Amino acid sequence: MSKVPFETTIEVRDRCLCLHAQRAARALARRFDAALRPVGLTNGQFSLLMSLNRPAPPTIAEIAEVLAMDRTTITAALKPLERDGLVTVRVDEVDRRVRRVALTAKGTKKLASALPHWREAHAELDAELRALDADSLRRALLELS
Repeated sequence: MSKVPFETTIEVRDRCLCLHAQRAARALARRFDAALRPVGLTNGQFSLLMSLNRPAPPTIAEIAEVLAMDRTTITAALKPLERDGLVTVRVDEVDRRVRRVALTAKGTKKLASALPHWREAHAELDAELRALDADSLRRALLELS
């Protein structure tokens, strides 16, 4: 059996962009979950509701593209939002295989109430990242995705 030297573990810990991105994503998720808790949303639900805030109801595939998630995960994430009356999922009028998702009035109200919490958390984060140039970080992350 081959062994991987402990030094390799240190190398991966210190250099692996995937590991660092995952750790940062989990830390950001916890931070925004806490910020959105007063309105009863998780950061994932906020992002999903925000992806629906557009002139015409998107398809599940369009939402999946925006959020870089698979359609099955989107469908599962929509179920509690639909149950809570925040979204509606309807069959497309042209292609009955396609589902379109829309914010309800209750969903729009929930999203609007969450926005100040998101903005405040983001302002705090941007202030903390000022030395790192948050805009450059955003561009680099977009480039990777």
